[in-house]
Amino acid sequence: MKKRRRKKFKTFFVLFLLFIALAMFQTYFQHQKRTSLLDNHDPFIEVKKYSPLIQAELAKYQLESHTSLLVALMQQESGGKGGDPMQASESAGLARNSITDPKQSIEVGVLHFQRILTYGNERQVDFPTIIQAYNMGSGYIDYVAQHGGKHSEELAKEFSLLQVQKQPTLYTCGGDKNNFRYPYCYGDFTYSTKVNKNLQLLGDSIPVINNEKTSGEAF
Repeated sequence: MKKRRRKKFKTFFVLFLLFIALAMFQTYFQHQKRTSLLDNHDPFIEVKKYSPLIQAELAKYQLESHTSLLVALMQQESGGKGGDPMQASESAGLARNSITDPKQSIEVGVLHFQRILTYGNERQVDFPTIIQAYNMGSGYIDYVAQHGGKHSEELAKEFSLLQVQKQPTLYTCGGDKNNFRYPYCYGDFTYSTKVNKNLQLLGDSIPVINNEKTSGEAF
């Protein structure tokens, strides 16, 4: 009788262990599947890898609250790919893609952002102007300051066309008249809009590091 009870107990115990093992395996499998799906559907997966570097560099200027913005900006510039993910070479007076080290790219890109942010605040333009100036340079800040202080794509087009007229053989959109920028081939007049869209999408994806202030406000 006792042997039979022991046998039943052993059988029950083995089944119980099997049940626990299966439950743990299923939980692990579902977690891995969910993580894989998130990675595959997160368009910011590459740029988020640079979040710690971006935040650390911004902290040198007490600007770490702009981490999410710079991640969104990098997404627009390169999607986090290549040796110059911030596309910062030209802001340093170098030829395009001269920088081949992502860390240096972030250092130069953050410095460029810090300079246009400081200058934009001095000129009392709105924040979308500052974002657009990352693409078009500080001259755009002056132009907007002389035309009401608020960015618009129409002002960006006007400024772009002025630069094209100064160097018509340089800014040609590669000779492609079907390019959406043509004939406004200096910079991208939709840049600020695109970065802000990236920022909104970034907020809906997996968190980066911290929350970003509303980019439509002056800073």
